[in-house]
Amino acid sequence: MFAAGAAVSVLGGMIGLGGAEFRLPLLISLFGFAALAAVIMNKAMSLIMVFTALPAWLMAVPLTDLAVHWTVAANLLSGSLLGAWAGATWAVRMHTATLYKVLAVLMMGMAAALVLAHVTVLGTLELPGPARVAAAVAAGFGIGVVAAIMGVAGGELLIPTIVLLYATDIKIAGSLSLLVSLPTMLVAFARYSRDGSFAVLVANLRFAAVMVVGSITGALIGSLLLGVMPALVLIPVLAILLLISAVNVARHG
Repeated sequence: MFAAGAAVSVLGGMIGLGGAEFRLPLLISLFGFAALAAVIMNKAMSLIMVFTALPAWLMAVPLTDLAVHWTVAANLLSGSLLGAWAGATWAVRMHTATLYKVLAVLMMGMAAALVLAHVTVLGTLELPGPARVAAAVAAGFGIGVVAAIMGVAGGELLIPTIVLLYATDIKIAGSLSLLVSLPTMLVAFARYSRDGSFAVLVANLRFAAVMVVGSITGALIGSLLLGVMPALVLIPVLAILLLISAVNVARHG
């Protein structure tokens, strides 16, 4: 448990991510959790990881710098909060076999997003004010849905979206993504808590605690190794791992 949590977080930390997208298939394929139970466990651990990372990000980027961009967070939250509730609702109502297939498709999408975000140079969409707001709300909704269904924080989608729509510095985008992720995850978590499957978290508190400690340790190690392996080598490897995981998860369905 500790080693698995550490391993996925080291991989994620080396490219500035928490590793939740890699932890989900491990929960299903290695530890034998059913689809919805794995999502709920992953969401709980991702939530703790975000709480842990938030102070460090806020120390790196002063609140005064973030305050200037409050409309960015507000626009994304307008969509992501609704998306999180909708995504969690759809997840708990899906047939288990369908949820496995949906998770597999989303993992493939994450692999593609990973490659595009780290290999290509993100530009900025030149949109008029109202169109930019509408695009941010729509993007926030979609990200909220994906994050809720996969049990991830969504930073890997939020950061490029913020850069693309608002041309913010990458550090500012990272801190803003955490400010959006946290309430979005809390909404999804609240929705999951109303379902009977939420009992899996109570029944596996020790498992979750050990894996979270491993994940935090791995994230710290990964951040120290940031840049050690060239992105052109690491990103394709991680994308292939996600694709293999997607195939394995689909077979569970």
